[in-house]
Amino acid sequence: MIVQTCINGARSADFHPRLPLDAEAMALDGAACVAAGAAELHVHARGLDGRESLAPETMDRTMLALRRACPGTLIGVSTGAWIENDDERTLAAIAGWGELPDYASVNLSEQAAPEVMDRLRQRGIGIEAGLASVTDAEHLVRLDHGKHVLRILIEISEQNLDEAWAVSDDIAAVLDRAGTRRAILLHGENATVWQFVHRAAERNWSTRVGLEDGKELPDGTIASGNAALTAAAVAISRVGR
Repeated sequence: MIVQTCINGARSADFHPRLPLDAEAMALDGAACVAAGAAELHVHARGLDGRESLAPETMDRTMLALRRACPGTLIGVSTGAWIENDDERTLAAIAGWGELPDYASVNLSEQAAPEVMDRLRQRGIGIEAGLASVTDAEHLVRLDHGKHVLRILIEISEQNLDEAWAVSDDIAAVLDRAGTRRAILLHGENATVWQFVHRAAERNWSTRVGLEDGKELPDGTIASGNAALTAAAVAISRVGR
């Protein structure tokens, strides 16, 4: 079980004053999160204009900065379809990366997910399969990749807690029935972040926190930044073991 820190996501600068949006800021923030106990980092690279980008020059600049600041730390990135807003451009960008991440998240709800997964495997990049619904889980187990992904990411966006529990349990049931035995990382979003950190600890699953998912600490106060969120999640995970 690990705690991963998702340091920025698609959030805009006004979400939090310490949201890291350029390569150097991500590197400094990532190092602080590792010092606070993060085993891995998940980042959304940003171009010089501050927008998310998978372009090789953007990804290479970001990965180099993070590698220098966080040697030995596994680093993952997003391949979300909205970033390039064009499937062929996404695939071409991945093919052009020079500084490779250790893994990349792929949303199984997206049409090009199988092709993106193929391209990542060709590059030797691990795949974190993102499942937000039962349909996503069923899609994954139909793919050969379902048994070869690095990890399964169960990511719940429902804000009603009972509905969120139900979706996560139904996804896990699909995986169990299919015999898909891969490491699981469970996380919520905004109102459900900390409930899912506790649920992950109870099940000995990995989890993640960070400004991509929410900015509040377990007591409801606004965190000073990603490192504080990380420290709180690490404390919960240790109690749950």
